[in-house]
Amino acid sequence: MRRQRKAKIVATLGPASNTKEAILALFLAGADVFRFNFSHGTHQDHQLRCDIVREIERSYGRPIAILADLQGPKLRVGQFAEGKVFLENGATFTLDNDPAPGSAQRVCLPHPELFSVINAGQSLLLDDGKLRLQVLHSDATHIHTKVINGGILSDRKGVNVPDAVLPIPALTEKDKRDLDFALDMGADWIALSFVQRPEDLLDARALIGQRAGLLAKLEKPAALDRLDEIVAVSDAIMVARGDLGVELPPEQVPGAQKRILRSCRTQGVPIVIATQMLESMIAAPVPTRAEASDVASAIYDGADAVMLSAESASGAFPEQAVAMMNRIICEVEKDPLYRNMLDAQQVPPLSNKGDAICSALRSVTHIIGARATVTYTSSGHTTLRAARERPSAAILSISPKQEVARRLNLVWGVHSTVNTTPLTIDELVSAACHTAVAEGFAQAGEHIVITAGIPFGESGSTNLLRIAEIWPGTTTT
Repeated sequence: MRRQRKAKIVATLGPASNTKEAILALFLAGADVFRFNFSHGTHQDHQLRCDIVREIERSYGRPIAILADLQGPKLRVGQFAEGKVFLENGATFTLDNDPAPGSAQRVCLPHPELFSVINAGQSLLLDDGKLRLQVLHSDATHIHTKVINGGILSDRKGVNVPDAVLPIPALTEKDKRDLDFALDMGADWIALSFVQRPEDLLDARALIGQRAGLLAKLEKPAALDRLDEIVAVSDAIMVARGDLGVELPPEQVPGAQKRILRSCRTQGVPIVIATQMLESMIAAPVPTRAEASDVASAIYDGADAVMLSAESASGAFPEQAVAMMNRIICEVEKDPLYRNMLDAQQVPPLSNKGDAICSALRSVTHIIGARATVTYTSSGHTTLRAARERPSAAILSISPKQEVARRLNLVWGVHSTVNTTPLTIDELVSAACHTAVAEGFAQAGEHIVITAGIPFGESGSTNLLRIAEIWPGTTTT
């Protein structure tokens, strides 16, 4: 089964997509990666969905990636004596460490680590940014503020601190339990929330090892200050525009998205654009024109994948949302301007043999009009470096490892397959030709361009470039 596009679709599973029939419908509509949101649902819920995804994978013979999205720390105010209060503009309001029920004058902030990093002049955002407080002064037990944007504040609403790097680990105890379960379940990607520093990712990597890819969700302004460092230690990046848009002024989010895209393209790290892409399709069968343009803009910019959240997890039209995203991507990729924009955004290869080979791969593919670029990869490295170059032909990736083939399903232009390790270059060329025919990429008389690393199975050894012609009689078996 072959997608007729290069950018990928990530679909979140939830109450609206909880059955085999619903998940299969999303897959057939175009979903390449299924996101399991560990902020909701039980481990049993996630295991049942995982079993369904793997059953579909076996039925269709196409690797499917599972992304386990960890909740991360959630900062919240305490409770109020009457459940909620109204904060007037200009009023003073205190957050303290007293667990007593709150009032219109104060409330408990049950996060003692925050008091030491909050300073006068900083902002506190409450309830997803609906309310804004300005810090007047603070000490070890109190944060005194002035209400800038008031409104109703109820029990356990969220707190965001956009102006500070918070001394809070990205992995909570709940996250660690969820991580252990997700890895045992066989998740292909782990999404880490609340990333502020590259050290957050290194802590997670120590627990994950090589059992899954590590995706950093960029939702804190502090992460932008160390963007290139964070990208360098990540296997993939997600622009979590919902949370990022709470802490950044809305007018700054598009520019931040462009910066993140550029850093990822330069370093060859896959990037997912997420949140509110087709938001109106939670309740309507068609998106707004602005939403369609938003998805299209991400594709024109060269994003690896675009993601649906509530649209597919809890909306009224999950299948239609995936199908619409699929149609938008296909339409963009047919536009001659799309190829022109990718070429204009092309970044120079890095100074290593893998990038040198894959840069040549891109040129050769274009010059001879190859029907496919075939990458043989044991770790995924060769395929990732090829995808960084955005070649004009699809990338047919062959790996001996099922888990690597699944993981690469998130990456731009990649069609993943699983095959045994070749013993010689001739066996590699033969396997590439047969796979290209079997998967519908080429036929007799057409050319493919092959890249791999010699010796086979050694990660990061990309050093082979080969042109092959599909000979008459090449079979699909």
